[in-house]
Amino acid sequence: MTDQINTKDKIVNAAWDLFHIKGYENTTVEDIIATARTSKGTFYYYFDRKDSLLDTLSTVLDRQYEELEKKMDQDLNSYDKLLYMNYEMHLFIEKQIDVDLLSSLYSTQLLPKAKSNLLDQNRVYYKLINDIVEEGQKQGQITKDKSVREITKYYTLCERALISDWCLNRGSYSLAQYSKEYMPLMLRAFKET
Repeated sequence: MTDQINTKDKIVNAAWDLFHIKGYENTTVEDIIATARTSKGTFYYYFDRKDSLLDTLSTVLDRQYEELEKKMDQDLNSYDKLLYMNYEMHLFIEKQIDVDLLSSLYSTQLLPKAKSNLLDQNRVYYKLINDIVEEGQKQGQITKDKSVREITKYYTLCERALISDWCLNRGSYSLAQYSKEYMPLMLRAFKET
């Protein structure tokens, strides 16, 4: 089972690296197979076609959230942990995810029959943000005026708003720097002083 997961992860990582470097349209299945050092049969065991890899964006992002959680200074208060996660993830997106591809993926999420992996509440992302907010409420760092679920929903809405605006502007400014400036303003109401 572990070998299967590692092989699939290699394919996903190779694909998203290539999407960033060459663009989605210019990346072929053969490119992905060569970069992942796997076979065509193995690729098609996991994915029906190249388009199937687009559904793995949430996996790529969640893997990055797991890495950020490991690197995060555990002595930060919960409010600052949220800002850290936001900045670092938006820096990752800015540097690693093609803005046109991200725009396209976001727009497909609006279609009635779209599979909405990004909004799946079982993702690592939602669990991590919930945990940070809950910890912050217990330690008196984040307001208890709203529930953990409501604050998490607002936080994720703010992140999506920042990403959507960045996509609408075709990545013409630094997503990470813009987030660093405006996310604290958006979250200020939840910070206990």
